[in-house]
Formats: sequence, structure tokens, C-alpha cells
Amino acid sequence: MARRSVLFSPGDQADLLRKAPTSSADVVVFDLEDAVAPAAKEQARETVRSVLDAIDADCELCVRINPLDSVGAADLNALVGADGVDSVMLPKVSGPEDVGRLRDALADEGVEWPILALLETAAGVLDAAAIAEESGVDALLFGAEDLSADIGATRTDDGDEISYARQRVVLASSAAGVDAIDTLVTDFEREAYLRSETERALQFGFDGKMAIHPGQVSVVNESFTPSEERIEWARRVLTASKEAEKAGRGVVTVDGEMIDAPLIEQAEQVLERAEAAGIVVEE
Repeated sequence: MARRSVLFSPGDQADLLRKAPTSSADVVVFDLEDAVAPAAKEQARETVRSVLDAIDADCELCVRINPLDSVGAADLNALVGADGVDSVMLPKVSGPEDVGRLRDALADEGVEWPILALLETAAGVLDAAAIAEESGVDALLFGAEDLSADIGATRTDDGDEISYARQRVVLASSAAGVDAIDTLVTDFEREAYLRSETERALQFGFDGKMAIHPGQVSVVNESFTPSEERIEWARRVLTASKEAEKAGRGVVTVDGEMIDAPLIEQAEQVLERAEAAGIVVEE
């Protein structure tokens, strides 16, 4: 299952919730947290529940609840029994114990939704490895805006202030075998900047990127979908590797480049990404 694009939609706006799954996003998040004012949260729960019960979506439907130490328990109570929930997102995860509390709360309700853990505090980023290893976690998401506020950093276009945190989240995700989702670009009108930031996220090793506007989805999906040229390279690498193995040769050369185990693994990952994106790959 691909999670190239993770699109947030405000939980108190039924029209947007119904439209979001038509955006081609791999994951649509019905947001009960930051996108909803405190006074509107009860109504938002009812809105999200009614849309979930009525909608037929081809994408993964996730609900971002509030932290359990605020009104997250009420969010869960409203969701239990709803049709269409594929996963639940927990914001401001500071340690594995936060995930454990949510997992226990889900178990008490008789559900086992995969947990997408949003790391947006210094404590959460520093404990990323333990969080990623916690039972029930299916992805780590990196939230740069809240992290910057937490540590007093100034956000810049080049992103030097969040580079270490980004890489730490990717390393923790990779070690645990869960998805890594990069932070969003808040100015949805800056398409060129979004494209460069998405390419950087791919370079870092992220599996996808968050989005706050449907217009961002196509850019993100395109960047995280291997090009035909890249797929052809991966095919040539794997074919040459298999032929060398059959011939008992340890040295493989493709396009004038010596191919070793790390590059073979990269080629396998390229084809896996392509297949997850719905591209039929023939080796």
C-alpha cells in the first residue's frame, strides 16, 4: 500500500471531507485536531462519523484524533463502529507510552486500527526509534512546524534547522520497517517549492509527504512515483544480477557502473515503489 501523499481535510467541513478522496491522494486524513476549533469539535465528530458511514473511497481513510490527554478519548468513542476507518493518527507523540495508551484504548473498544504516529516535538523526534518499534505503529510522520515552535527554531526555505530531525525520523522508520512521511509545505501556492521539497524528502529516504491542499497531491504523487527511466534502470540491474549469479560471476556492470549489493537493493526498492503506486512492473 502506497502512502506517497497524505492529505488533510478539516473534520468540520462535510463537503471537503467528501471531496478529499477524489484528489488521488493515497491517504486522506479527516482531521479532528488542529483543523477544528475547540468549540466545534463535538460537531466535527458527528460530521466525520456521518461522512465515514456514507463514503465509498478507494484511498486509505485515516482520522487524526486529538491527544488522549485532551479530548482524544471522545474522538475515539465517536469513531468506534464507523464504516471506512482504515487507520488513526495520533498527534504530538512524545514517546512510546503515548502510542501504548492509544493501542490500549483501541483494544478496549475492540478495534485494531494501524497507528500513524505524528512526531512534532523535540521529545518525540529524539525518541523516534522507540516509537517506531512500538506495537501498532505503521508509520512515523514528521511535523516540522510544531517542532520548530517547540524548540524555538525559525523556519527557512533551505530547512537547515530541521534537517537533523528529518533524518532521525527516516532512520527510525527504516530500522523499524514502517513508513516515513515528511512534513507539509504550508504555502500551497508555491508549487515549485513544493516540488523541490518533495524531491528532497525522496532524497532523504521518505516514503511520502503530507499535504494540506488537494492541489499539492499530484506534485507529491509524481515525485514519489519512479519514472520509467528509473524503472528501466532497476530492471537492468536486477536482470544483470540474476545472470551474473547464474554464471557464478561476482562482478556486475550496468551502464558502465559497477553494481554491488546496495545498488541491487535500491533497484528492488524502485520496483517496489512502482508497484505500490499501481505501475505494472515486468522484470
